[in-house]
Amino acid sequence: MNFIGTQALISLISHISFTLLTFWALRGLMIEKWIRKNHVKQARLLYLFLSIAIGYLVSSFMIEFILMSRNLIFLF
Repeated sequence: MNFIGTQALISLISHISFTLLTFWALRGLMIEKWIRKNHVKQARLLYLFLSIAIGYLVSSFMIEFILMSRNLIFLF
């Protein structure tokens, strides 16, 4: 039971960290050319959704990669 709680905590921290990191990275793009005038709220919401989606995918990849690499010892 303790392992499941620890894994859940690590996953939660990883998802939040990678979402924030993705949000910070997206701020470096110059997307202002694609945003229509007076549609700032929609652009902010798009930034948020893109950050969540990309951050979740990267976090899931990293967690899965670590788990698979730990299971490589059972190959030999």
